Amino acid sequence: MRVVADFETTDPFDVAAPQAQTLPFVFNSPHSGAAYPAAFLGATRLDARRIRLSEDAHVDRLFDHVVPEGAPLLRAHFPRAFLDVNREPYELDPKMFVGRLPSYANVRSIRVAGGLGTIARVVAEQEEIYPAPIPVEEALGRIEAIYKPYHAALRRLLAQTHVAFGAAVLIDCHSMPSSVRGQDPRARADVVLGDRYGTSAARALVEHAADVLVDLGYTVAVNKPYAGGFITEHYGRPAKGLHAIQVEVNRGLYMDERTFEPTAGFAALRHDLGRFARQLFEFPVALLTPAPSRLAAE
Repeated sequence: MRVVADFETTDPFDVAAPQAQTLPFVFNSPHSGAAYPAAFLGATRLDARRIRLSEDAHVDRLFDHVVPEGAPLLRAHFPRAFLDVNREPYELDPKMFVGRLPSYANVRSIRVAGGLGTIARVVAEQEEIYPAPIPVEEALGRIEAIYKPYHAALRRLLAQTHVAFGAAVLIDCHSMPSSVRGQDPRARADVVLGDRYGTSAARALVEHAADVLVDLGYTVAVNKPYAGGFITEHYGRPAKGLHAIQVEVNRGLYMDERTFEPTAGFAALRHDLGRFARQLFEFPVALLTPAPSRLAAE
């Protein structure tokens, strides 16, 4: 955890860009941020460990090898408990706030009901973040200052990639707890790929990704229990040559989930994810581009 005074003097996110983008891939790590605003820590009822329970710790480092290979990586520095960009911009729980939400806010989504909206009410294990409602202006300020610029940066990366290569593939990078309370931890896959049940990416690309991981010795599930969130759903438009796959890595492979520190498995996993990425890059771009219309063909 890194405590910051605010995000006016500290960048809330950045793009690790290659010297030249040579691949039609964009990587995104929206939940690995560990820069916690001091005022936010002062307002939460949770201690320094529990506030991090929703954090995808070190995921940006697991995938940063793609940058010298020729693909950009967008990295959040702000924590998920502070703002979740893998949600609609206004998935907000009215019970969390003092003041009236805008009329266009989505207050009835399943994610809001579970306490995991754009401004989360809980972290993992259903730990309440705030002791009392917070001003609605605080929530709307985070959305204006960080959420909207973050998605503007992601849209720009994908648009530039699409123009340059005729197609763009977004790999949305996450991690998941190694076990869920009340469930057999052995049932958890090493990696879960999400393509919104076949709607956000070409099936052949997802199958190729799964085959590569299996060949590397990992157990893989597709869409169960994670099919992809707002980012995968919103940006994946295979018919337009825009593909999005969510990759969830089991935290037990690379970190101590109690201390959030990398374990001896971190280096091996990062190495294997490098091999995974390089084989993913070999997928033919021609199979990712949309078929030309009949009119264009004529």
